[in-house]
Amino acid sequence: MNTQSNAVPEPLLESQRIAPAAMTATRPMYWSVRRELWEYRSIYIAPLVSATIFLLGFLISLIHLPGKMRAALALDPGQQHELIEQPYNFAALLIMGTTFIVAVFYCLDTLHGERRDRSILFWKSLPVSDLTTVLAKASIPVLILPLVTFVVTVVTQWIMALLSTVVLLGSGLSAATLWNHLPLFQMWLRLFDHLVGFHGLWYAPFYCWMLLVSAWARRVPFLWAALPPLAIGVVEKIAFNTSYFEAILRYRFAGTPDADAMDPTTHLSSVPFLISPGLWIGLVVSAAFLAVAIRLRRYHGPM
Repeated sequence: MNTQSNAVPEPLLESQRIAPAAMTATRPMYWSVRRELWEYRSIYIAPLVSATIFLLGFLISLIHLPGKMRAALALDPGQQHELIEQPYNFAALLIMGTTFIVAVFYCLDTLHGERRDRSILFWKSLPVSDLTTVLAKASIPVLILPLVTFVVTVVTQWIMALLSTVVLLGSGLSAATLWNHLPLFQMWLRLFDHLVGFHGLWYAPFYCWMLLVSAWARRVPFLWAALPPLAIGVVEKIAFNTSYFEAILRYRFAGTPDADAMDPTTHLSSVPFLISPGLWIGLVVSAAFLAVAIRLRRYHGPM
């Protein structure tokens, strides 16, 4: 009787074994990503600084907001919507451009820097594989930076809307026109799709190529990342008088035919984007670049 009453059900024992195994498998990736956030504080400091600078300028511009709203009342609804939404879109574009620059410099420096300062000897002594390390580094521009950009932009635009409301009410004007032509929730959904889709997945081949160069180059990784594509384009133009490679790069950087990758107001249709051949070809190319970067990190020592 005692044996049966104290027995633990087999499914419960199995679940207890699976849970620690899953935590053990994900813990190195989790701490590797946290390491990148600790080591490269510009990942979140740079967008915060750009947002702060914009808010300071926006705060000064609120002096003219009552006059601008009175002038907007004389316009048609479409023009009112464009006029009111313009500074919010500009804020998103500024923060997005800042984080894109951060992503470029991060990718070019992260694997090169640990070989340059010889810290790779310490990191390789830890029980973390090269696969986990490189994937954690790739997640910064592909996933973390778009999410940081989204959060900072949402907070910035919300502060802008609150400040504008206070100024309008203090001037004796109604804030109804402002909020009627400022669909923040729809703007944020559109921005989230744009950042994760374009600045994360669509730009992944660029980021992974720069990670590969960062793992290989001994000096000036920026030049080594830029010169091969430039040389291919020049040779193709001289030899065949064509510009197919340039067109591929321009298509990848600028976006799909119906969406601009650098325009935060672009509405990204999720299903057509996710099934587009350009996206999946880019992800396959990104995986190939990452595989080479992993191998290079495994066998390249400090400089």
